[in-house]
Formats: sequence, structure tokens, C-alpha cells
Amino acid sequence: MPQRKIIHVDMDAFYASVEQRDNPALRGRPIAVGHDGPRGVVSTASYEARPFGVHSALPSVTARRLCPQLIFVPPRFEIYKAVSQQIRAVFREYTELVEPLSLDEAFLDVSHLRSATLAAREIKARIRRETGLTASAGVSVNKMLAKIASDYRKPDGLFTIAPEQVSGFVAGLPVERFFGIGEVTARKMHALGIRTGADLGLWDEAALVHHFGKAGHAYYGYARGIDDRAVTPNRIRKSLGAETTLPEDTDDRKRLMLELEGIREEVWNRLQRHEFRGKTVVLKLKYADFRQITRSKTLPAAVESADTLRRVAEELLAAVDLRGRRVRLIGLTVGNSPEACADCVQLRFGFGE
Repeated sequence: MPQRKIIHVDMDAFYASVEQRDNPALRGRPIAVGHDGPRGVVSTASYEARPFGVHSALPSVTARRLCPQLIFVPPRFEIYKAVSQQIRAVFREYTELVEPLSLDEAFLDVSHLRSATLAAREIKARIRRETGLTASAGVSVNKMLAKIASDYRKPDGLFTIAPEQVSGFVAGLPVERFFGIGEVTARKMHALGIRTGADLGLWDEAALVHHFGKAGHAYYGYARGIDDRAVTPNRIRKSLGAETTLPEDTDDRKRLMLELEGIREEVWNRLQRHEFRGKTVVLKLKYADFRQITRSKTLPAAVESADTLRRVAEELLAAVDLRGRRVRLIGLTVGNSPEACADCVQLRFGFGE
């Protein structure tokens, strides 16, 4: 099989950059796209805000505490979607194999082109010229490596991991940088003495599956720079959500409702960012003893407004009988996309009472 050439393009602080582009008074200042106040959540932070620790999905009250001079700007999703369409039009001049991950990032398979790096450089220049925004791009032989590369020299970066560089690059990579390895998995790997790709490569596949379940198969490949996933233009997302572990376990319904409001806003922002529509809203609670339950409601049509999502989420939480049990984690998911195939629409969870 011919060597793949994959580009991952990721817009730099997309929402915030659009706001700074359209309002010169915001340029060079720390801004957060989102809603201020006790129930708000940061969608995107400008690069001027990030040194203070402000980042996406952060509660607005925390962001305000970290950066008192922070300027909050309400999101304008219709504008972001319009700009995203401009960017995707540029992508499709280079290849039909474009897999959008959200409004601000996508994979491109440009295996038919002589130079993927040259194409990435041209795409970045076109985006800047046509939208006034900067993008970072990563180029490599598969999706995993291209995505890692796009984050390597942000903002306005371009980084290529050539075929002959893959082995050495992966060996020195901290495990946190691999696709799908979050904080919890990274801590578990650290406890096992796995801190880099080289460490990960010492483990056989069966042992990784034993410790990490089915994800162990992918980790085994990643440690060797292998990722066989194809760029799929019509990828169907089945669900989208967010959750948070509480600072301390609680059975206070007012506190839980407040936490749910922040999660709900983050989920709505993600629905907009990923252009996802779903009819089923699922509430997840994990108790102090780690037992999990879910409660769900399926609507006649897809969730079309933040107010609808708020109403359904609050109904689901109100219907839960805590029975004096304290909650340590709360989450909200929207699934059951009308665009999904008939065999894919029913969400199934391994939880419940």
C-alpha cells in the first residue's frame, strides 16, 4: 500500500480569533468566548488569556479569578459556522478526502499530491488571506501523528513528521501527547512506569489490553507509530457530551443543579462546534461508592436550543431519587442523531440501577 500523506489543520483559538478579527478593540487583549457569571463556561480563550491558566471548558468564575482583566464575549455560532465553511472550501480544492472533526479542525488525505508539506503551507496561506485567521498544520503518515504535529508549533505553526523520523519521534513522546490518552490513563501509565513512547513500546499487546481494555490495541500501535484509521469524509458521530468530577462528594441538589448548568452550557457549545444534532439527552451520575446510573429522555426531534437542553437536563436531575447518596461525578450527553443509520441510533449504556 502506498504511504499515506495526512494533514491535520487546526485553527488557532478559533472563536476568540474571529472575535478579535471582527472587533479591533479586542486585539492583543485576554478574551474568553463564553458567558460570564456563576454558571458560565469558557468555550475558547485567546492566546493572551492562556498564560493565566484560562482554557476551554473552564468555569467562568474560575477564569475570572485567574485573570481579573479577562473580557468575556458571547459566542456567535452562526458567524463561526460561516467562516468554517470558507475554510472547508479551501480544503476541498486540494482533496475530496476531508474529515471535519469540528468547526475548527479537520483531517485531509493528500496522498495523491507530490508534497503534503507544500500543500499544508499553501492551505495555511490561503486561510490567512481569505479569512484573516491563522491555522496550525501537522503533516505525517497517519492521523495520530498529523494531529500531534499540528499542536507542536502553535500558533501559526507547521510541523512535519517524515516517514524516516517516525520511530525516533514516537520514542521520545510523552504518553500524554498520544491520541486518546487523557489525564486518568496517563496517571495509570505512570504508575506502571510508562512515561514515553519508548516505555510504551516495551509492553506487548496482550499486557496493554489487560491493563487498558480494548484501547490497549491502539496504544500498542501508537507506540510504533501505527494508526490505520482512514480519513472518512462522512464519519457519523453517535453522541457528544461532557462531565465533571466534583471537588467533594455532595447530595446538595442546589449544588448539583449549579454544576449541571455549567456542564449543560459546555455540551451546548460542543454541539455547536461539532455541528451535531441528537434527540436523546442522557444524565449520568456517579456516586461516592463509584456506582453509576443514567437517566435519559428522547425528544420527538433533535435538540435545537440551549433552553431545550437546559429544561430536559433539569427534568432528568429532578427525577433522580438520591436516597441520601452523595454524588462525585455528573455528566450530560446528547445522542441518537437523526442523521445516523437505523442500526446506530439507539444508545446503550452499561450502567443503571
